[in-house]
Amino acid sequence: MRPLKFIVGLMLLPVLYAAARALVDVAGMTRSESIRDVSFDTWSLVGGFVFWLILAFLMRRPIRTYVLGHELTHALWGTMLGARIRKLRVSAKGGSVQLSKTNFLITLAPYFFPFYTFLVLVLYGVLLIFFEMNNYRPFWMSLIGLTWGFHVTFTIAMLLERQSDILDNGYLFSYVVILLANILILCVGIVIVGLPALEDLVGSICGHLESVRVWAFRILPIEAQPP
Repeated sequence: MRPLKFIVGLMLLPVLYAAARALVDVAGMTRSESIRDVSFDTWSLVGGFVFWLILAFLMRRPIRTYVLGHELTHALWGTMLGARIRKLRVSAKGGSVQLSKTNFLITLAPYFFPFYTFLVLVLYGVLLIFFEMNNYRPFWMSLIGLTWGFHVTFTIAMLLERQSDILDNGYLFSYVVILLANILILCVGIVIVGLPALEDLVGSICGHLESVRVWAFRILPIEAQPP
């Protein structure tokens, strides 16, 4: 199974590149001729991320909060994929969750699924039913940036340690899945709260994938076969 996952990881690299380029597109950076033209939504997203980085240096790390989100993410994805929760334990020293079954999505979910960003998006969706939220869009974009920053910094810290979740699935496969899912989830969050539409995101990904295909055919000794 490990060699197969390695091959899948290699095949996902072009998708990872396309998703990363699409993130820049939907964030509005590439549509601006200068830094002064970057949208306020984008600055709010970046500002929320930077604000978390400042907090991370000034305050004690909220380990228990991260562990809670980590284990609840295992439980959430396990439940969505048909597993039963048998036991959940959370403390400042660590946590665990016992499920009736597992797979690579359940195992890697805490590294690619920003649990608290997900809660922000759920809250935004509920409030959107009752209130006009357009005027408060920068505030919600900053919350996305802050919670995603929380997720990213803790994820990097965890990945710098030896993680059995990563070893079980292989480094290449695990890291590609984690990066790709993180980027796509952030893109979807921007689409939900910000101005870009889902069609913009899909079109951007497809466009960059086509660019990869054209580039590959230029450098690889592949000849088009006659029909």
